[in-house]
Amino acid sequence: MSPARPPEGANSLSEGKGRRPQGAPVKPWAHWSLRRTLLAVLLPGLLMVMALELTVSWRNALAAANAAFDRSLLGAIKAMDANISTASGGLAVELPYRMLEFFELTANGQVFYRMASADGLVDIGNAELPNAPLPLVDGQPQFHDADYFGIPVRVGTYARLLERPLSQGSHASRVIIQVAETLESRQEFTRRLVLESVARDALLLVSALALVVLAVHTGLRPLQRLRADVAQRHNDDLTPIDPEQVPKDVRPLVDAINLHMQRTRQVLQQQRAFIDDASHQLRTPLTTLATQTSYALREADPTQREAALHAIKTQVDDAIRQTNQMLALARADATELQVEPLDLHALAERVTRRLWPLARQQGIDLGLEPLDDTLTQPQGHAALLEEALANLLHNALQHTPAGGQVTVQAGVVAGAFGGKAVLRVADTGPGIAATDRARVGERFLRVADPAAAQARHGTGLGLAIAHAIAQRHGGSLQLAEAHPGQAAPGLRVGVEWPV
Repeated sequence: MSPARPPEGANSLSEGKGRRPQGAPVKPWAHWSLRRTLLAVLLPGLLMVMALELTVSWRNALAAANAAFDRSLLGAIKAMDANISTASGGLAVELPYRMLEFFELTANGQVFYRMASADGLVDIGNAELPNAPLPLVDGQPQFHDADYFGIPVRVGTYARLLERPLSQGSHASRVIIQVAETLESRQEFTRRLVLESVARDALLLVSALALVVLAVHTGLRPLQRLRADVAQRHNDDLTPIDPEQVPKDVRPLVDAINLHMQRTRQVLQQQRAFIDDASHQLRTPLTTLATQTSYALREADPTQREAALHAIKTQVDDAIRQTNQMLALARADATELQVEPLDLHALAERVTRRLWPLARQQGIDLGLEPLDDTLTQPQGHAALLEEALANLLHNALQHTPAGGQVTVQAGVVAGAFGGKAVLRVADTGPGIAATDRARVGERFLRVADPAAAQARHGTGLGLAIAHAIAQRHGGSLQLAEAHPGQAAPGLRVGVEWPV
């Protein structure tokens, strides 16, 4: 009985889970180094932050320049307003030329002014200055950018009520004062602030990148030591990696690697054990077969030749059974345990029906006996448990004399911790001595017959297979006398695991 092979494309136990499906596209950055990945993420991010900061800095510089220069415009407007006179009934103003000259020097450009009545009938100064885009509120200045004969200017507009309405040229009771300047000083001031911001941000960017490179280099140093340690190991060195030698964030990865190495070590140990067992146990049968075949070829007597062929057939059958049992034991050790709800009665009936012809051939009364089954339905791996019960039943049929009885018992019985599932075989054979029961489960163990001080015929793997399957289910292999106190106490052996 060969171990089951996983379906094509499925992952075996040694391959692990979570592998990338064949043909799946590989991301272009999947092979990048951690340094390159961090720089590829951080550098564009820092550049975007720098661009955003420059935009904000430019707007703030422009707002600061406008606020500073608009206060100067407002000062010129207030100075002109202080020199307005309406005593003659018209609008008159004594221009503060010195103040305007000083303002023009400060603005580093041209200065324009205009004073007009609200109805526009009286207009003094540069009459073509653009009006304010929004309605004017008395006593509240308004500033805006405009174009004056193709020259970009900043215009300040101010309106207030006159003490008495005009009587010459206009009857308006409101005066509008405008002062405009070109933008050279403002633009130079704004440019200087932005350049200072660019220099500051460039220095911060270079410093941040240097710190990132230094931090990545320092942070990767433990991983480089880990890589060197793993690279220097021998091929058969699967000892765990010390998680204390790596940063805390990398310990889950080291733990996963250690777990994978532990699984790999177990698989390799199982493979070595299987190879050792196969080479040890099959060498003798093959040598015997070669000897018997040579004898049969030399034998001229048909009767002796037929006897030799029967002996060869028996030896081949034993070798086949031993090979199948070794494969079953390997499968019991390596098969992934996927449990499912079980019908133990149906399982035991299938195994019993399969071996009933052997029981009839050997003249043994084979029966099936259900146990009390009032608790929760047990769970387990059906194929492995059938293999275990088949080995127990085959052993019982091989060691029970003709006319004896073998009983298969299956079900769930009450226990101290919620009950246990049982697959058990009881026979009326010679049993196993109490001194040998502790060793039952060892591979290739052939215990002595209590009635005759000699080892029993068999492979010594049947109980080892049942023992391994019981352990995979979190249970154990239980042995006891089936009929204590009788001449043939028999043996009751079974696989028991918690429900």
